[in-house]
Amino acid sequence: MQSRHIMKQSDKIFVAGHRGLVGSAIIRKLKSKGFNNIVTRTHNELDLTDQKAVLQFFSEEKPDYVFMCAAKVGGIQANREALDQFLYINTMIEFNTIMAAFQNDVKKFCFMGSGCIYPRECSQPIKEEYLLTSPLEITNEGYALAKISGLKLCEYLNTHHRESADFISIMPCNLYGPGDNYHPEHSHVVPALLRKFHEAKVDGKSEVVMWGTGSAMREFLHIDDVADACFFLMQNYSGDVNKEKKDSPGISWLNVGCGTDISMKDLGALIAKIVGFQGNIVYDHIHPDGTPRKLLDSSRLFSTGWCPQISLEDGLRTTYEDYKLYANDYIKDAIHR
Repeated sequence: MQSRHIMKQSDKIFVAGHRGLVGSAIIRKLKSKGFNNIVTRTHNELDLTDQKAVLQFFSEEKPDYVFMCAAKVGGIQANREALDQFLYINTMIEFNTIMAAFQNDVKKFCFMGSGCIYPRECSQPIKEEYLLTSPLEITNEGYALAKISGLKLCEYLNTHHRESADFISIMPCNLYGPGDNYHPEHSHVVPALLRKFHEAKVDGKSEVVMWGTGSAMREFLHIDDVADACFFLMQNYSGDVNKEKKDSPGISWLNVGCGTDISMKDLGALIAKIVGFQGNIVYDHIHPDGTPRKLLDSSRLFSTGWCPQISLEDGLRTTYEDYKLYANDYIKDAIHR
């Protein structure tokens, strides 16, 4: 569905989570397009889990558009050790921000979800309609449930307030790129592996240990591509709404991926090549692989005219250069707001 609202350069835009991987990329994208009326808040300035504070912020600032990128994020280990916190904190952040935006007449809202919302075992590639058709992957179930809740709240607002609500949700695959969190325990797979292989090379180690069997398949998208997709969709898409049935919302979210996946074994070999590590790669089978395969069907997105521009190898090379320059600055808390 063509967008009901189109951002103008004079509009006030709130980017929640502006210091995180996605939020910082969206700000770069907005500024490159001449959008400079951007509102941001750090966690110390605005705790998004505080409903009263969030309502006051929206009442005072009155943003026209919102990119909702704030979240508590982390890799498999961080998720497994704090399922309760990943569910609670993310749900509070999402619900407070979504409802405050709706109650203060935000023109359009972009909710950043995750491809982990889909069942552990489902047909590949994963279509939007596979949501809630079977159990989730247990290792990140808390995070996934929070993202599903945010997506559904956006969907219900569109359904029951279709004259005033314009909420879209973006479900990206695994993201990576400059500005990522390279923490050895709390980061996602690409930054964790870049750091691990780099340190092994510098320390002269003969091998690098990767978790799992190496057989798991994953899809990766560069952060500048996902920022470009978010901007494009905010300007060109308002979701599929079933106008014939008031209680039938249609599908208001879109998968955002590149359309191809890679095994963890091949990813490790590619990162080793880029880093220049010449030792052996061994696999620790004690640790889980997680979901066996996760390839999003992004055909609905591609039908809008958008497509990614950055190849995995090119993206990994620029991310590695970023790591070498700024690694110490990026070893930070896993909550980005």
